Order: sequence, then structure tokens, then C-alpha cells
Amino acid sequence: MNLDHRQTDALLAVIETGSFDAAAMRLHITQSAVSQRIRALETALGQPLIIRSRPARPTQQGQRLLQYLRRTAMLDQELAAELADNARAPLVVRLAINADTLGTWFVPAVAPLLLKENVLLDVMLDDQDHTFAWLESGEATGCVTSEAEPMRGCQSYSLGVMRYHMLASPEFYQRWFGHGFTREAARKAPVMVFNRKDSLQADFLERRFGLTRDVYPSHYIPSHDSYFAAVKLGLGYGMIPEQQYGDLVSSGQLIDVAPDQPVDVALYWHAWKVQSPRLESLTQRIVAAAREVLGGGVTD
Repeated sequence: MNLDHRQTDALLAVIETGSFDAAAMRLHITQSAVSQRIRALETALGQPLIIRSRPARPTQQGQRLLQYLRRTAMLDQELAAELADNARAPLVVRLAINADTLGTWFVPAVAPLLLKENVLLDVMLDDQDHTFAWLESGEATGCVTSEAEPMRGCQSYSLGVMRYHMLASPEFYQRWFGHGFTREAARKAPVMVFNRKDSLQADFLERRFGLTRDVYPSHYIPSHDSYFAAVKLGLGYGMIPEQQYGDLVSSGQLIDVAPDQPVDVALYWHAWKVQSPRLESLTQRIVAAAREVLGGGVTD
């Protein structure tokens, strides 16, 4: 079946902007025209493609079509660049990445390749337990995730383990845990949480003390750097990856409140088996760089 590009462009615009009105503004047509094109595409395929909610979301069938459209668009970009006298037109790559990966090893690892290959990143930031959903929905063409099993048509690469420690400033530790890191002290001490999807601290405190997240005070700071700064300033204590805190524990600037209980999070890179040449190079670079920093191997 030949897909009408005006209809598929309308579908992409609605999903990317979240509404029919915003899609109409992007495409410089009326909202009615967007609706007509979406209905025509759904009729042609015999399937509903969009859940009319706020924001608009793809149905399961819509997700499969989005995956196809994004992969096709990337391959088209690559081919057009090669045919245009080998001009290296920019290739936009949409990735879903967790904050700690993005804030530590990822950008330094891929920057040389992005510059060499003229690749532009469009990053969706999410918790490592949720980035896989961006790939499933067709919103991303690759993701760093804690999910090991690839979906159909994709390949999963083991990147290694990011190790976290529960850290606090010396002043915070003395104030709240001066008599020991106990269950009663943990009920009162403020916890640093990245956002409401972040379960690292909650899982740790439930395993160690049987405390649920509603019984202790929490700060929510959804910024990689600001979260770390808040811990160093003594606002709360929280999980920090080894790649971020470096020698601050050995130098005494931070205290590991539970040195016997680090938390290991295994990370994986997921990408389509059939990739454009530049995306394939990006995959190879991500896997190689992660193995240098985190350790790990590759699985099909």
C-alpha cells in the first residue's frame, strides 16, 4: 500500500505536538484539514491510529506506523545526502536517555562522531525504567534503558552497570545520622528524589528498613546537576552514580551512608536491526564508549 505523505505528515505532527490544533499550526493548514487527513489515513489502513486525548497519543497500531515512518524518514535523509554529491546533510536522531547517562558519559562519548558525521540529537529525557516506552511508541529511534529484552525488529546491546551509592554531605550526616543510619533516623531525614518516576531511593529504603515512600520527607529536583548540588549542600541525601561523584567520598566531601549497599543498575542500548549508516556508527560508538566506562558486552 502506498501511503499518502500528507496524511502521514499530519499523523506525525499530531503526535509530536500533542494536539490537532498545534499540528495545524505546524503544517500551516486548518485543524479541520488535519482531522480529515488523519481520518482518511485511518480509513485506508482500517485501524484507529490516534487516541483523542490531551495530549493526543498513538494507538498500538499507530505506534507501529510511527516506528515505520521514523525509520523510513531517517533512511530517506541518509540516501538524499549520499545522492547530493555526497553532501553531508544533517541527520536528526531522536533518542530516549536517562538523566544520569546523559549527565555523565554519553555526550563526551558521542560528541566526536556527531561532529564528524553531522548528526543532530533530539533527546527525550526520562527515567531508565521508562525510556523503552519512547522506542515502543515510535517517538525514539534508539534508547538507553534498564529493559534487557528487545522488541521485534530491534537489537539490545548490554552497556554495563551504573553503580549508585546513597550519599550525604558531612553536615547532613552529622545532623540526621549522628547516632547511626537507623530506621527511625531515616523516617525523619529528607531524601533527594529526581522526579516521581525515580524509584532508586524508595526501593533502597524499603529494602533496608521496610519504609514506604510516604513516611519520610522528600525533595524533588528533576535536574542531574541541581540534584547533585542539593546533596552536596546538605538539603537531603540520595543516590549518586560513581561516574558523577568521583573522589568526593574518598576525600571526605561526601559520606556514603550505606557503603555495604551500593545499587547496581544494568543499562542497555536498543536500536533497530536495520539502521542508516550514520545511526549504525552511532550505535557502535555508544556501545564501545559505555563498555569503557561501565563494562558490559553485546547481546542480540
